[in-house]
Amino acid sequence: MIEDTFLAPERSAAQTLIELAFAEDLDSRGDLTCAALIRPDEQAVVQVVARSKGILSGSPVGEMAFAHLDPSVTWEPNRRDGELVSRGTVVATVMGPLRSLLTGERTMLNFMTHLSGVATVTRQFVDAVQGSRAKILDTRKTFPGWRLLEKYAVRCGGGTNHRMGLYDGVLIKDNHIAAWSESSSIAAAVETARQFAPSGVSIEVEVDSIEQLKDAIQGHPDIVLLDNMDLDSLRASVAVRDRLAPKILLEASGGVTLATVTAIAQTGVERISVGALTHSAPALDLAFDWKSRIQGKQQ
Repeated sequence: MIEDTFLAPERSAAQTLIELAFAEDLDSRGDLTCAALIRPDEQAVVQVVARSKGILSGSPVGEMAFAHLDPSVTWEPNRRDGELVSRGTVVATVMGPLRSLLTGERTMLNFMTHLSGVATVTRQFVDAVQGSRAKILDTRKTFPGWRLLEKYAVRCGGGTNHRMGLYDGVLIKDNHIAAWSESSSIAAAVETARQFAPSGVSIEVEVDSIEQLKDAIQGHPDIVLLDNMDLDSLRASVAVRDRLAPKILLEASGGVTLATVTAIAQTGVERISVGALTHSAPALDLAFDWKSRIQGKQQ
């Protein structure tokens, strides 16, 4: 199950964001509206309901948000992350003190609508390349602090994570080559990075022409990123790679959209990275629907 990949690092990132979210929402005064209108002993049941079709993501974060606010709130999931939900699908049932349910509503929805939006867009891209050998990958174009959660959402949508940060993969881009004082050779940069990088760390290098690709191949990188190449150039790059270094993976990147991704996949590249998965995903519409009030205080 995809939720099995929501592990300690993801939980730690979620907890940090949850604490920040409630700190900015409640400050030192708390929820003034609920304090004025809702008796502290009132209990209720509400449902998290999908208002549109998409892929669910963020259920563990929703549960954690209420647990942080009020441990007496119970969260019963009706759907799991990674599942397709339709309009009207009950995602979860939440029960507990009415004040806590109302106070936590927006924070919970902020997490889940965004993460489900990322998962939904990712699934659209994944579906668009079905039948090809291309994988859809995310990028580092994530909201600060949200990276682990957004990359989890990409996995919920069937996508593949690129490197998590600058610390776990080498990606030599054009600015690195331009700033490097030793040489203008892409192959030399790859070889130097290989000597420096820890064992097992992949070495990827960006090129934007066939000539640069041929240069890069001489350095034996693991992956070559083909930046903003048109379809003819992508096909030509695949042919060059197949002839000179068939074990090197090719990754297309730059301005990839749902309208273009199928054709890009059909060129024969193995990887397609899409910044829009995280930086431009529209929120999936989820709502907090009243179900019932519980009379008296729960035991």
